[in-house]
Amino acid sequence: MKSTQSLLSIQTLGELKAAGYQVRSIKEELRENLIRKIRNHENPFEGIWGYEESVIPDIERAILSKHHIILLGLRGQAKTRIARLMVNLLDEYIPVVAGSELNDDPFCPISRYAKDLLAEKGDATPIAWLHRSERYTEKLATPDVSVADLIGDADPIKAASLKLPYSDERVIHFGLIPRSHRCIFVINELPDLQARIQVALFNILQEGDIQIRGFKMRLPLDIQFVFTANPEDYTNRGSIVTPLKDRIDSQILTHYPKSIEIGKKITAQEAHLAPQQKDRVQISELLRNLIEQIAVEARQSEYVDAKSGVSARLTISALENLVSAAERRLLLNNETQTYARINDLIGVIPSITGKIELVYEGEQEGTANVAQHLISKAIRSQFVQYFPEPEKAKKMKEKNPYHEVLEWFGSGNTLDLLNDASNETYRRELRKVKGLENLVQSTFKNISENEKFLMMEFALHGLAEYSQLSKKMLTRSLQFSDLLSGMFNTKDFGKFDDEDDDEFDWKKRK
Repeated sequence: MKSTQSLLSIQTLGELKAAGYQVRSIKEELRENLIRKIRNHENPFEGIWGYEESVIPDIERAILSKHHIILLGLRGQAKTRIARLMVNLLDEYIPVVAGSELNDDPFCPISRYAKDLLAEKGDATPIAWLHRSERYTEKLATPDVSVADLIGDADPIKAASLKLPYSDERVIHFGLIPRSHRCIFVINELPDLQARIQVALFNILQEGDIQIRGFKMRLPLDIQFVFTANPEDYTNRGSIVTPLKDRIDSQILTHYPKSIEIGKKITAQEAHLAPQQKDRVQISELLRNLIEQIAVEARQSEYVDAKSGVSARLTISALENLVSAAERRLLLNNETQTYARINDLIGVIPSITGKIELVYEGEQEGTANVAQHLISKAIRSQFVQYFPEPEKAKKMKEKNPYHEVLEWFGSGNTLDLLNDASNETYRRELRKVKGLENLVQSTFKNISENEKFLMMEFALHGLAEYSQLSKKMLTRSLQFSDLLSGMFNTKDFGKFDDEDDDEFDWKKRK
């Protein structure tokens, strides 16, 4: 085959024939280009992480089989992103009859316009070149989508302007599907499509043709269909009618990231951070791990509706808000650079509340409490990845690495960490806690100064989550104190302080 540049210079059907151009169906095109990429060890789905051993091989097998595909999975599992990346498996350009609204193949036209033009001009028929980026159509299924939207209908305005009777097929206004001839056509959230509209897709999927109103016409469409659906939709909003489901050749199940490392890759790739934020705010791996752990805890939480899922958009929004919380603090203190803190996680609560569906649909503040609970659970889960487990250390008595810190608080001392404290104030306050700096330095060798203070703060949060200290959220700060003194403070009631309080508070809400 000639180079792209030489092909684009071809202007007529005669020149296309002379060049020896070979026509392929879209499924053959996808299949052959995928074969080439697999042999060259090229990844056709760049930027999709965690699916290398599961979803992507299934998609590749479906394309090799020339199947229509449905991607079935919970929200935020990259279903639409995968469908859009399939465009990369198309040829860069294909020839179409110039002026055709149905992307007519010059060698096999289907529209009345293209057939008439070829009959009139023969080899002199003008050719246009369609780029692969223009060969993708996406439609979100909503209850108001009609057959006319997808297939087409008679257009009275066209009939009047062309002075044609309604019996003439030239008065037809074609819908999205015929206009996607030789393209990838994606229908998102398929169960939302009304059953009678789904029925209209039967012939297209099986025989590749359509019927419009009473017109005796057959359009042998060449389309690669990709559908997406959420399992929850089957019961909450609708269902896929059985004959349609039977005509979709491959059903591929998607899933959430199976590890925190994969989740971090996705979040870092998708988060939109301003260049100034990247320069001003440093984020440690600890905080990135905590953000991913929040999503893990949400997906396992008894308070969060598992059927709805917890989108990857939660961690993306959370990272963006974490950076913005640190940046806001930096601006308030007229500083040039800062290091994100554990306390900045208060800024990610709005990112969580909008991304989870509760099992119990309570008042709005219920969602915020659950968000705080998820952050606490994430800190508890990650704490033992960095520090000795407090419950085991407690049995060591004098050798307990937390002994000096707990003794300082047990002597009646408290620590208030202001949410918007300057870097200098933040460090000064943490240094007040006797034994805290030594704990971090003995646990982590060759730790940077910024990371040292972050770990000092993290140690306090972790001890609080393991019920070794009391942690209380005030209006503008976070207060740490001895556990016993905290238990007698009524302001702690109703908060998610430990597992027993969680259970009590939730039952009380019910």
